[in-house]
Amino acid sequence: MANTVLINSNQSVTSAANNSPPVRRENLNLTETQTAFLNHLLDTMKDEGLIGEKKDMALHHLTGEALIDATLDYARAVHNGRLSPNDFDRNWGLKPDAYDPWPDFKNAVSNNTLNDWAGNLPPPYSGYNGLKNGLMYYRAIAAKGGWPVIPTGADLSMGSEGSRVRILKKRLSLEDKDLKDDGSSHFDAKLREAVKRAQQRYGLNPTGVVSRQTLEALNQPIKLRIHQIMANMERWRWLPRNLPANRIQVNIAAAVLTLFDKNQPVMSMKSVTGRPGNETPMLRSTIYSVVINPPWNVPDSIAKKELWPKEKAHPGYLQAAGFKVIGEGKGQRLQQKPGPRNSLGQLKFDFPNTYSVYLHDTPGRGAFNRFSRLESHGCIRLEHPIALGERLLASDPTWTGDRLRSEIDKNETQRVKLKQPVAVFLFYWTAFGSGENALSFRDDPYKWDELLAQKIETIGQAVQGRSNN
Repeated sequence: MANTVLINSNQSVTSAANNSPPVRRENLNLTETQTAFLNHLLDTMKDEGLIGEKKDMALHHLTGEALIDATLDYARAVHNGRLSPNDFDRNWGLKPDAYDPWPDFKNAVSNNTLNDWAGNLPPPYSGYNGLKNGLMYYRAIAAKGGWPVIPTGADLSMGSEGSRVRILKKRLSLEDKDLKDDGSSHFDAKLREAVKRAQQRYGLNPTGVVSRQTLEALNQPIKLRIHQIMANMERWRWLPRNLPANRIQVNIAAAVLTLFDKNQPVMSMKSVTGRPGNETPMLRSTIYSVVINPPWNVPDSIAKKELWPKEKAHPGYLQAAGFKVIGEGKGQRLQQKPGPRNSLGQLKFDFPNTYSVYLHDTPGRGAFNRFSRLESHGCIRLEHPIALGERLLASDPTWTGDRLRSEIDKNETQRVKLKQPVAVFLFYWTAFGSGENALSFRDDPYKWDELLAQKIETIGQAVQGRSNN
């Protein structure tokens, strides 16, 4: 990518890193104090997760136009993200709004308020700040050599002895401030509780027994965890500065839905999200209506790959499962009628999007008992859809009491518009937490973290190279 920098009162500056539109600007004269402040600001890029490891960094000593260019690039990156629109995967539908840092930067220079200006650049969310603290925490561990690899072997549990237990304790103590590494090789009750805490942080069943899944989570390289943090910080930068106070958030990776009312979480439930290959996309939209007893218009891909082969192998399967064929020839499609076997269950929550995904009920409840719940074709199945529907309809006086359940029992399809539409965000959070101790991590089933972190590092290195030349 080329980076064009043309500076004077009527020329434009474009940032290749963010592919932002050109901005018009005049020359600015920076004081020595402002120059020193901005150079120090550029050196915080590592703390914002905009570049690679500390050893790749060189201190900035820029002046004049080169310093202004680098500062504007930094401002766009920390405010809107390091990626350009062309760098987004097709399923990364959470793209930031356009942002031009020049007007506020110019005013900050003129009014000598650069410190306030810089402080307002990063996302104003505790989730972002937690990751930022966590990034420094994990990079400090990496700088000291990282963590030991626990050798494979039999499961470790209460009463286990040996060197693997000693290594386990050392490994856990690096993330868990409540566990002391005393060099013991005995698996005691304190270690079991530390194992449970680690399993909860990694989204695993907290059994207190170190089996294959727990061992795999603990043995992930620390660089991979750092990359997860960087990727999730970038995703926070894609969000609008003011999230709607009333909203639904789905963490795709953790398969959890949370309903917020006045910015407070008031309901949470398990969900089922897309399996790798049928990824649930990141996006933001608005739910305007609820469909009671929805029919299922089967996507052609599912019909061809799954349903027609079942019909061929077991003639009569489609009719028995409530499917009917609509149309003829190339326009032929399958629709499943409402009922207890309908794949969408009793409720569907629609929201406009280009991916044809939505929230819905499901007749299959077994997946909600599992810790890994990435099993859908891309839509989000809900553990408690009726409770969510009642909450969204609560502002409508005609839908009080048990009316929703009564309408469902009629087994008739109807669409109900919400008096108060609710925003919906589909996120992909694989690292989160306060950062005061260890962060929580989830698997990266779609392999988006490493891809995103590599893009950030590649662009960051290119920007650093231009700045230091």
